[in-house]
Amino acid sequence: MIYSSEHISISLVQPNDALQLNKLLVSNTERFNRFLPLTLADNRTLESTRNYINKKIEAAEKKEEYVFVIKDTYQIQIMGLIILKQVDWETEQGEFAYCIGQGFKGKGLMSHAIKAISTYAIEVMGLKTLLIISHKTNVSSVNAALNSGFKWKKTLKNEFTPLNGASLDMELYEFSKHER
Repeated sequence: MIYSSEHISISLVQPNDALQLNKLLVSNTERFNRFLPLTLADNRTLESTRNYINKKIEAAEKKEEYVFVIKDTYQIQIMGLIILKQVDWETEQGEFAYCIGQGFKGKGLMSHAIKAISTYAIEVMGLKTLLIISHKTNVSSVNAALNSGFKWKKTLKNEFTPLNGASLDMELYEFSKHER
């Protein structure tokens, strides 16, 4: 386990998380579809979730990408995910993508989790800069970034194209070790 509080626990995804992870993603497909289409596509069935987890464990071992699960304090139900991706060890930078289930939104849990993983990424992993890229209409995501200490840096033109949609401008938020 990487982090534990009275509200949540956070750990790297493990094989025994398959059922709960699949349940989270499938039950929130409509909510996550616009901004996490690849993660959803990789987790349509329990078997595909098992394969996804195995790939992500391998990626973490290679220090390429890390998938953290946010669970309740009893470590049973997965409430959300934080994915540390685009990890560049030369620039000591990584980017967060995240999601939380419908029943857990609006409680500050994601901000709490992002703060915890940011501390871990900087103090334990040795990264210096963390990024969040979000669309301005995704108010929950923007608030989670800001409430976690990330600062708006700039608008990225045509940064993301959702499935069957036009390219979107995205907002870049940054958290730096030097700003702590």
